[in-house]
Amino acid sequence: MNEAVSPALEGVSISASAARRLNAILKGEQGAALRISVKGGGCSGFQYAFDVERTRAEDDVVVTRDGATLLVDPVSLELLKGAELDFVDDLMGQSFRVKNPNAVASCGCGVSFSV
Repeated sequence: MNEAVSPALEGVSISASAARRLNAILKGEQGAALRISVKGGGCSGFQYAFDVERTRAEDDVVVTRDGATLLVDPVSLELLKGAELDFVDDLMGQSFRVKNPNAVASCGCGVSFSV
């Protein structure tokens, strides 16, 4: 398992606001982490998937910040290099958002993208 105790590994990072929100959501869930993965589909070709995981695969990349843990599988990592997981709370609502420099287009909901 590739593990880091810094905000970024392989170019994937967690913003301070995302770390705070993850810690609030997973409070009391010993060993739980947020997995972000990229799957085919969505209106732009690829879409982000978020899942709470209690187990880790041996080849997962593990990114931590301020006690929050993010898991990324090696295949998804190729499409997420340089990306930042952020959490926003605005007039449109609260959500995790991926700021992905590899995405050349995305849909209005921010869940699907193309490269």
